[in-house]
Amino acid sequence: MICCSYCETENKEDLEQCSFCGVELRSQRPKLKDFVYLELCERPFQELALFHTYDLLVLLRMVRAERTKAYDLMRTVQKAPEGVEIDLESLKYGESEYRRYTARMKLIEGILMDRMGYKPKRVDDKLLESLKAKIRGT
Repeated sequence: MICCSYCETENKEDLEQCSFCGVELRSQRPKLKDFVYLELCERPFQELALFHTYDLLVLLRMVRAERTKAYDLMRTVQKAPEGVEIDLESLKYGESEYRRYTARMKLIEGILMDRMGYKPKRVDDKLLESLKAKIRGT
């Protein structure tokens, strides 16, 4: 017997969907990660969608910070005095990093919008602590 991870109804081994609620029996539910790091944002949508909401918020915070750094670097290079020669590759790198982090940010925000119904303007310690307290309470 396989127990449904949502409604906890016992189902026969040969079923692919829960006989009560219809959820896929072998689907994984999001679990909190022990450690979230920036490189996780490079994962494909299918993997990011399996992340816990809390982990996505932490990752969004990191991606937004990196995007801001890339933007600041790009603007600094663009506003350099005329006498300073800037390598064209450096300028292109800064622009590509900004675009990459913007795309990653929008992807994570999209997943959060699907789950929460909105994307948070700010992901600060207060929001994360509140969510963590709710998670511990369940």
